[in-house]
Amino acid sequence: MSAVGGARGIKEFVVRFSIITPSFRQSGWLKLCVASVHDQTGVELEHIVQDAGSDDGTLDWLQRDARVQAVVEPDEGMYDAINRGFRRASGDVLAYLNCDEQYLPGALAAVRDFFDRHPNIEVALAGTIVVNGKGDYVCHRHSLLPHPHHIWFRFPVLTSAVFLRRKVVHERGLWFDTRWRALGDLHWIRSLMSAGVPMAVFDHFTSAFADTGDNLCLTPNAVREHETSLAMAPGWVRTLRPVWVVHHRLRRLAAGHFFLKPCHYSIYTPRSPERRTRFEVAKPTAVWWNRLSPDGWRK
Repeated sequence: MSAVGGARGIKEFVVRFSIITPSFRQSGWLKLCVASVHDQTGVELEHIVQDAGSDDGTLDWLQRDARVQAVVEPDEGMYDAINRGFRRASGDVLAYLNCDEQYLPGALAAVRDFFDRHPNIEVALAGTIVVNGKGDYVCHRHSLLPHPHHIWFRFPVLTSAVFLRRKVVHERGLWFDTRWRALGDLHWIRSLMSAGVPMAVFDHFTSAFADTGDNLCLTPNAVREHETSLAMAPGWVRTLRPVWVVHHRLRRLAAGHFFLKPCHYSIYTPRSPERRTRFEVAKPTAVWWNRLSPDGWRK
């Protein structure tokens, strides 16, 4: 934290954010992501973009963009890039935002206020609005505190809405396991649970995720890693999978996830990359219909 002069000479501490974006051949989406970080107000921040050497035109503009700290170097995948960014980060609060994700207006100021009110919480889990590739509404995704049995079948948060204090990685040493290329988020959250890291749900929507159909979580490698991860769960947990899925849904029901009121959101879109577009949502839903598969798995 940095000290600044306040009223009557009293020093106030300003929370500094470090946002890490792993990048590889996602120039169009990255431009929207960068814009959504840059227009956050009321906070100090740095935006570190870890690019693995994109050859799609990204480097033609990225290294000249004063809004970011661009680092171009080979890496061993997305989670290695995030770890590299975290090591470079100078902020008090860290987060990572993929190229196909954005922050909503006022997101970081809201996160700052949450951490101010909850000094013992080290990881905040906020909410995300899912949109399609054009920016049109798909659904709301609230977060839940991770459950040791549910997590194998229902990942309770989108990582664009995860914010952590610096100490989680720089003192506790809870870095991403780079052996995973697609499901590192799952195993990182499991490591937080095992270490007893204080986490809390922040009931605020901070980000937007673009469900383009080409997201990393839908690749064949992600499917293989999902199967490998599931095999790591205790046999009795796998046997009771229907129970955990129902229990997860009941937790969501009790948390009010399915009782949404009309709302709006503003994001950058491929058609409007320099100015946010406002979308009205008359009938919001908490169900991500196109990511449900017949056996109940969340794709």
